[in-house]
Order: sequence, then structure tokens, then C-alpha cells
Amino acid sequence: MLLPFLFLLMAAGSEDFPPTLQSGPWPGAGHVQGVAIDQQNRVVYYSFTNLLVKADLASGRVLGTLGGFHGHLGDLAFHDGRVYGSLEYKDAKAFYIAIIDGAKITSPKLRAQGSDLMQTVYLPEVAADFTSGKYGCSGIDGVAFGPRFGEAAAGKLYLTVAYGIFEDVKRTDNDHQVLLQYDIADWERKYAQPLDESAPHKSGPANADGKYFVYTGNTKFGVQNLEYDAGTHTWLMGVYAGSKPGFPNYTLFAVDGRTKPRRTEIGLLLPAPRGWYQKADVGMVSLGGGLFYLAVNQTRDGMQSAELRLHRWTGNGFSVTLH
Repeated sequence: MLLPFLFLLMAAGSEDFPPTLQSGPWPGAGHVQGVAIDQQNRVVYYSFTNLLVKADLASGRVLGTLGGFHGHLGDLAFHDGRVYGSLEYKDAKAFYIAIIDGAKITSPKLRAQGSDLMQTVYLPEVAADFTSGKYGCSGIDGVAFGPRFGEAAAGKLYLTVAYGIFEDVKRTDNDHQVLLQYDIADWERKYAQPLDESAPHKSGPANADGKYFVYTGNTKFGVQNLEYDAGTHTWLMGVYAGSKPGFPNYTLFAVDGRTKPRRTEIGLLLPAPRGWYQKADVGMVSLGGGLFYLAVNQTRDGMQSAELRLHRWTGNGFSVTLH
């Protein structure tokens, strides 16, 4: 049982990752939303609101970009050779997981529409909760891969998608984060369709394979960044601070992935999270061995940049930047 954790500790050291990485400035792209890393090929992906950037992990050199879409691209995750990201079109009530073939992003200014670079899978359960206003759902943002909640760290990996939750201090039904888990084994074969903003499709799984709730108090737009750390079996959630009186309004939460959820009136409730005041809302990625990159968004002359800073997870939040 200890072998996967020991492998992570041996495989990843701070010397394997630059202490900082910079991307941008990018005109008209919106601020950085998330980060994913392909460690095998030493590549980092950044999502800006309407732009995906692929860069060399060692130097930060840009290898390619993917744009030409007008939705809201959110958090990213890398899994089995693909980049996964949340993609929203609120006006059309269309909420997707984008599946991006990063290996084919080999030059700047590639376009997502009309190509095989980006496929999309529709999430009807999200659309239904958004339309009805249930839980204060504003769509989706955080995405990560990890085992089913309460199961072994070495178990099957599920795509886990976090709701965005509208900030509203007058409601009492919006104090939970909502996480959906999906088995994506046959998604590309059964559901994935090319992106076509002129005719949003509705091809996707009817329901999630699991729906879970985390009691944090209301936040501003829910889980912005979601990440799973296999070494500690911990789920991390980066949020914009809420403003409800009576809550500490933390900006980083950690949930123990080993504890089985309890069945309650609202649904499957995950264990009470721990919280800290640390910035983890625009990019957070586990590198193994307790190392993480956290992103900081920067604006200069109306253009957006991102800086990744190397940190270590201490079990009580993140350490200062490693040099």
C-alpha cells in the first residue's frame, strides 16, 4: 500500500521543477483560470478565459496556443494524454467538459472550432441545476481526477467537477460546495462532439456517477480550482472568499479523501473540511512528493499574465515559495 506514495516521493523533487514559471502577457484573454501539467512530456498548460497556452515546463517557452472560442474556459486537469477543462456558455445554458488533444497543439493561434483539437461533452445535470437555481448553481469551474470519495487512493480515477456557486448572503441553501464524479472511460466514443458555438450540442451522460456536498459556507462563485493529491489522499479546493457573517470565509479548503461520505437530507456529505487563508483560486496542481504549483494572476496594460510558484504542502496549508 505504501509503494505508490514512496514512488511519488522518489520521482518528484524540487530540483525537477523551476521555482517560478511565467506565461504572458496575453491580450484579450481574460485572467488565468487553471493549470495542468504533463510530467512525462515536461509540458505545462494554462487556461486563460478564452485561450489555452501550452509551454515547455523547463523554460516556459510557448509551444502553441488554442483559441477561437468565446466561452469561459475554467480549471484544467491532465489525464491519460488529454487535457480536460470546464467550459461554460451560460446564455445557452450549455456546460461542457472540454477534452483537448494537447499533443496536436504545436503552433500558435490554433482554433478550437472546426478542428479535432477540442471535443466537448455536455453535462445535463449541471444545466438542470443551473436552470432551476438549485444550490445556487452558477455552472462549473474546478476539475480534477481522483478516486471515488471514501475509497482507496489507488482506486479507479474519476473526473471530478465542482460547481460554481453564486454569492448570496440572504440564501441558506448555498453553503455547500457541490462535486460531481464521472467515469469517463467511454466518453470520447459515446458523447464527445466537436465544439460548435453556433449550435451547442447536448451529447453527454444523463447523470453523474456520484454527487457530493462539502459544507464550507457560501463562497464567491464556488470552487475555482480543484486538485487531488494522491500522496496524502487529500482533495484541495481553492475559492474566492465568501462574505457571509458567521463563517470564517477561508480561501483554501482541504477534504480527507479517505473518509466515506454520510448520507444526509441534502445528499452524500463529505467530511468537514479544514480551511486556510491562502491564494489557490487561479491555478493549483499537485506534482507529487508534496510539491505543488500555485498560480498568481497579473495584469499589465490591460493584458493578462500568470506566474507559477513552487510550494510544498505541509498538512497545514502550503509553505512559502520554494527557491
